[in-house]
Amino acid sequence: MSDNLPPCPQCSSEYTYEMNALMVCPECAHEWVPAEGDSAASPDAGERVIKDAVGNVLNDGDTVTVIKALKVKGSVSGIKAGTKVRNIRLVDGVDGHDIDCRIEGFGAMQLKSSVVKKA
Repeated sequence: MSDNLPPCPQCSSEYTYEMNALMVCPECAHEWVPAEGDSAASPDAGERVIKDAVGNVLNDGDTVTVIKALKVKGSVSGIKAGTKVRNIRLVDGVDGHDIDCRIEGFGAMQLKSSVVKKA
């Protein structure tokens, strides 16, 4: 076991451990990716990369196509596969929903990047 593991950035606990590519704090259950070279780097130091279902990197303002039919809560019909979504915004969403968009006929909603491909 390594003695030079960084303390938890959330609760400053010294009992952190490595789990695959993540660092984990057993006291507050915080998980984070350690910064290379600098253990005190801010969380905004590395930019998050979001990829679509086939591995293309997505950016704000891109147009994507839905690759799988999606059920929409409160709607009789869902979103059909092949629906184009224009001008997406990448966000830190809930439950893996990392795309914020407006779909014609449905309004504003969030999508997972795993159900879209770059158009």
